Amino acid sequence: MRETFRFGIRVYYEDTDAGGIVYYANYLKYMERARTEWLASLGYELSALERVEGIVFVVHRVEIDYRIPAKLGEKIDATLRLIELNRASMALRQDIVRGGELLTNARVALACVDREYWRPKRIPLSLHQRLERLS
Repeated sequence: MRETFRFGIRVYYEDTDAGGIVYYANYLKYMERARTEWLASLGYELSALERVEGIVFVVHRVEIDYRIPAKLGEKIDATLRLIELNRASMALRQDIVRGGELLTNARVALACVDREYWRPKRIPLSLHQRLERLS
């Protein structure tokens, strides 16, 4: 079974539309925060990967389904699970949940690219090996 990472979020006024419902694009921001925190929890800060390894992760593709809205003041979680790992890319299942209720789910494909030339580059070996152990 693959490990699921969970990142807690409180819905603020700035996250919502006039009706107090989370604006649809903000779910992508929540997922981005979860990815950043997930890598940090594994010991890989994005700024260090860029500075030391010369790489960045870019979103290549997102498939997202909006099911139930989150609302102002609620506590929700952005979850993440690695579902596919290649040498220069990975795919994640990312959900936004409230308790046991699925609000939004997505499949996010990330590409590892050279920060200078913006061409695909292998995921650093130590990170790749760490990710392999998760799957």
